[in-house]
Parts: sequence; C-alpha cells; structure tokens
Amino acid sequence: MGVSALTIVRNRSAHLLQLVEGLRRSAQQPDELIIVDMSDVPVEVDPALFPIRIDRFECEGLPLAAARNRAASLARFENLIFFDVDCIPLGNCIGNLVAALAHHDALLCADVRYLGPADARGHWTEAELLALGSHHPVRLFPETGIREEANPGLFWSLAFAIRRGRFSALGGFDEEFSGYGAEDTDFAFRVSRAGCKLLFVGGAIACHQYHDSYDPPVQHVMDIVRNARHFRARWDRWPMEGWLEAFVKLGLVRWRDDTLELLRLPSNSEMEAARVVPNRAEIEAP
Repeated sequence: MGVSALTIVRNRSAHLLQLVEGLRRSAQQPDELIIVDMSDVPVEVDPALFPIRIDRFECEGLPLAAARNRAASLARFENLIFFDVDCIPLGNCIGNLVAALAHHDALLCADVRYLGPADARGHWTEAELLALGSHHPVRLFPETGIREEANPGLFWSLAFAIRRGRFSALGGFDEEFSGYGAEDTDFAFRVSRAGCKLLFVGGAIACHQYHDSYDPPVQHVMDIVRNARHFRARWDRWPMEGWLEAFVKLGLVRWRDDTLELLRLPSNSEMEAARVVPNRAEIEAP
C-alpha cells in the first residue's frame, strides 16, 4: 500500500526544508507529501522524487486538529504518517512504521529525539543527529520491534502513523479543540476506547528540531483553558494538569475540582521568565 506523509506548517519554513530533506534521504520515500500551509507568507519547497502538494489554509491562530484533518482528507494512500514540521525522519523511520502498519491496525508512535539549538541548521548526517538527539525521559521505546503502551496519555503527535480507514472511522481529530492543547490526548483516548492499541515502534526515529518554547506554555494559555474544559466535559478528568498547576501559581487561572477560569493573560515579563533557555533544559516540554 502507498504512503502519504502529512505535515502542517505555520511560519517555520526552515524547519520544513529539513523535514523534506529527511524524506528525500529516507530508505523508503513516501508516495506523496501533503503540506497544509497556515503561514503568513506561503511556503515553498524544491521538487523531490515524490509528489509534493502544498495546500493553503487561511486561518486564525493555530487550529491543529483542523489542519491535521485537512491534510488527511487530501491524502491518496492508505498508510498515513503525520510529521510535525519540526521533525526530521531518519532513514528507516518510514519503512519501520509502514512495516508495523502492515501487521497492526493500531496507532503507532515514532521514536522522537530532541535536538539542540545549533543542530541540523545546515548540512547534517544521520550519524550526527543520532549522536546529538536526546531521548524523552518518560516515553520509552525498544531498540527494535514494538512495545505496547497502555497509557494513551503518552501518545504524542510529533510523528505517528495510522491506517487511513482507522483514522476515518475515528472521525479524525476533534475540531472542537481549537488551537493548541489536548487535541492529541483526546484522539488517543478515543483510539483506546475503540479498542485500538497504542504502539511504540523501535527504530522508527525522527529528530525534533529546536525552536523557541515556553514552560509552561503561557503563550497558549487561552487555548489550553478552553480545550481543557472541553476535554473535561468528555472524559471527566483534566488534561495537561502540570501546565494548569503552573498557570495557577502564576495567577493566570483559577482551577477547582470541576471548574477552570481564565483570569488574565501573561505579562511580557512572565512570558520572558517562561522562555526555555537551551542550556537549562535538554528537551522541550511535550
């Protein structure tokens, strides 16, 4: 079966070029690349041996769920592999995910390694990225083969694969989650409720390119509050609890057992204080 690689981008053209370069170097290249472009200035990429389709999505904010669903709706093949624009798939990533999909109608996660601010900024080799990339401390992947993960909360949408039929049967991502936060956790919970397994695929490695980030993500506090309420209404539990607790300490939200209220937006000084300093953190918050 064919393979559709899917990505969404908003104002990260340099990261996109490295993603495409990773696909070009893949032992198994995709049969197409779909790019949903939400950027202020339309992105451009050089041709590759596989077709590349850039779809302009005029939107406000960062509608992650809607953008991913849009990419999937444009895909022509059964195997869907989603890459965040920050990711560089290494040589065997696509092949290992496709091989796993051939035997498992499941939600598959790639093994993401985190790069530093100076990594993959120009020419790179796979060996260099493997040496530089940091493992996630909680999401544990086998060297080879597959490990079933019982906790759907550990799904991450940075690099994952799923059969097109399964994605359609699930209804894709819930577009009631508007902007940043919880749309991927909700998706994984619905996958689990449908009796579909979450599998971590060893050897399917993608390297995450560094970009400025905030811990907690105060720039998304409005989206996170709105989406947390929607998640709570569906699942009777709160998502993103660590971030919500941090927002409480900052005085941005009021959070009680069953209510969450946005009090104010962060100040410029609070934004700057939350900025992740590269030499202070080896990886970014998921």
